[in-house]
Amino acid sequence: MNYKPSNSLNDVRYEIRGKLANRAYELERQGYEITHLNIGNPGLFGFRTPETMRLAMIENLAQSEAYCHQLGIFPAREAVVMQQQNRGIKGVSAEHVFIGNGVSELIDLCLRAILDNGDEVLIPSPDYPLWTASVTLNGGKAMHYPCPKENGFQPDIEAMESMITNRTRAIVVINPNNPTGAVYSLEILQAIVDLAEKHNLIIFSDEIYDQVLFDNVEFIPMATLVKSTLCCTMSGLSKVYRACGYRIGWAVFTGDIDHATKYLEALELLASLRLCANVAGQWSVQTALGGTQSIKDLVSSGGRLYESRKAVIDAVEKSDFLKLTAPMGAMYAFVEVDSNKIPNFDDYSFALNLLEEKHVLIAPGSSFNAGNNNHFRITLLPDSTTLKEVFIKIDEVLST
Repeated sequence: MNYKPSNSLNDVRYEIRGKLANRAYELERQGYEITHLNIGNPGLFGFRTPETMRLAMIENLAQSEAYCHQLGIFPAREAVVMQQQNRGIKGVSAEHVFIGNGVSELIDLCLRAILDNGDEVLIPSPDYPLWTASVTLNGGKAMHYPCPKENGFQPDIEAMESMITNRTRAIVVINPNNPTGAVYSLEILQAIVDLAEKHNLIIFSDEIYDQVLFDNVEFIPMATLVKSTLCCTMSGLSKVYRACGYRIGWAVFTGDIDHATKYLEALELLASLRLCANVAGQWSVQTALGGTQSIKDLVSSGGRLYESRKAVIDAVEKSDFLKLTAPMGAMYAFVEVDSNKIPNFDDYSFALNLLEEKHVLIAPGSSFNAGNNNHFRITLLPDSTTLKEVFIKIDEVLST
């Protein structure tokens, strides 16, 4: 019998954990050591979740064995409310905070609750491919607005507005951006808000890297600007708090809540169908969001993430083949291969060659819906020495 997969998967890609990653696992089973630069997984590189968060879970294990409320436990939701209020966001309520099994689950639920077949969602290009995949899987059409490297990967507002139709339902903003590391300016964010409010579009603001910032760049929460449309802010524990395996994310709705009652009821129905998010992990949220934010030491001068970023910037400057718009946030570098030096460069073929010859796993840029195939993304999580060695290997492969 031929077990044919659903046609809904025809246009769904996630190369971050695709064929290249599977080949890497095959090589590891053969005894090779692979440097995994394809995914932002802090625990893989020795980063630890803050001890206080682990203790908070341990102390509440006895209360973690039953299902909790579909929105999440109240202490976790209230901690998110307090964080949002401290950032100057008004009208935040625990009733409008949804805790999920990571932001990934919430992206799917939030889109499923709003999209009908053929509805359109504006998504940045390049993007984090889960957004495109989730729109597609829920019957929608992903419309990729350009974020040109010539403008520091900031969104092209005119192009964005030209793409809005009567089927457009939402605008997705990823800030700080994955994969490019761009951090959006106040001018750009305000222009996006103006468009959304003019056309009655929901803003989904993916802010999972909201505190991973370099060189004193300013991060502006989107919800501080939104007044007359619905804004959904998404964040979680996986990156800032190095707790990927806890699978805890949140979606906070602010702005025009009064006209979103039926949508939020639909979203709560979907949240109920999956019963609840991981309860044990939720007990660490209140501890995480309060007190000293340890990520600041990692991204400041001398901190590990700062020095790793510097190593990448320095290595690209020394390379005859590479270019880079320095990432100002998040934990990735979106590296360009100079097409004048290598005219027929193909990012996937290069990634495969690098894996087979040098045992380094990267993510091809085209897998981020970048519209070209002369970029690749690496994570900044390895230490600076490892990254220096990686770029020597990259140049060796490019030189052939």
